[in-house]
Amino acid sequence: MKKIHHAGILLLLITLLLGAAALSRKNSQPSRFETRFFDSFDTVTTITGYAKSQEEFEEQTRLLQEKLTHYHRLFDIYHTYEGMNNLKSINDAAGKSPVSVDEEIIDLLKLGTEMYRKTNGKVNIAYGSVLSVWHEYRERGTADPANAQTPPEELIEEKSLHTDIAKVLIDEKQKTVFLEDAEMSLDVGSIGKGYAVQRLSEYAKELGMEHLLISVGGNVSAVGKKADNTPWRVGIENPDLESSVPYLGTVEIADQTIVTSGDYQRYYVVNGKRYCHIINPETGMPPEYVPSVSVLTKDSGMADALSTALFNMEISEGLELVESLPDTEALWVMKDGGVRCSSGFEFHEEK
Repeated sequence: MKKIHHAGILLLLITLLLGAAALSRKNSQPSRFETRFFDSFDTVTTITGYAKSQEEFEEQTRLLQEKLTHYHRLFDIYHTYEGMNNLKSINDAAGKSPVSVDEEIIDLLKLGTEMYRKTNGKVNIAYGSVLSVWHEYRERGTADPANAQTPPEELIEEKSLHTDIAKVLIDEKQKTVFLEDAEMSLDVGSIGKGYAVQRLSEYAKELGMEHLLISVGGNVSAVGKKADNTPWRVGIENPDLESSVPYLGTVEIADQTIVTSGDYQRYYVVNGKRYCHIINPETGMPPEYVPSVSVLTKDSGMADALSTALFNMEISEGLELVESLPDTEALWVMKDGGVRCSSGFEFHEEK
């Protein structure tokens, strides 16, 4: 009888231990958290990820926020910051002298030069003189819609004379950048945010964040999959502002990035016509091929530049370019609300 009694106690103890271990494993599973902030690149940043506690997630995302703020300042063309030479520093010294810069500015400008070549000039980081004119007229038109105007054609033509990317001189050895033309300026709106998101994703991995989704405006990057090993689902926004349907469908991503360029977020209206912030370097005017283009690939900086370039192209030209690039897909939203995808883009349409 004693043996049976002891065996029963032992069995009960094992059961309790196994239950406690299972509960401990359950409690150690990371929980899902999300945070938002609005202090970088003039847009909302949303970070969704997993951590053992709210405190751990907050500390990790605080570091990510600091890193993103650093890139915002580094690529800023409107403000200067103490102890930092940024893009405004380069623009201010145009035609005068080379500027010593952070190596990441050099990496960014090299990416911009590479994408200029790959897209036959459809995205140009040296187009700042023209973009600044449009920015001024857009700001004025937004503040006073009744008197909104587009820039005079002759002004755009004059400013276009100062957009030669070959006059952006990068000295990697000395770590300097010099704009030969005193009237030219850099504007990395087509790649800066994407470059920052890519570096942010890499930094998150260094912090040990293995399951993360970063969204900075229209730039979305996934670090790994979700904690349950399923891919992240990202919505493709409906560019039709009058529609009651916010998303046309979704795409699944893991260790990938998707970037959208469109005419429906930053724009102003002149005489009933909408003029978006993206300007075609060939015409000096906002393109009107499609309402939006989304690019899916591995590198967010490349995706950012490519989405802008495709927005500036006819679909047939853009499709040919995308199909020639490895691990790269694209989706165009047509003016009638339909979509057109490259051969490998897996789009889950809303029912």
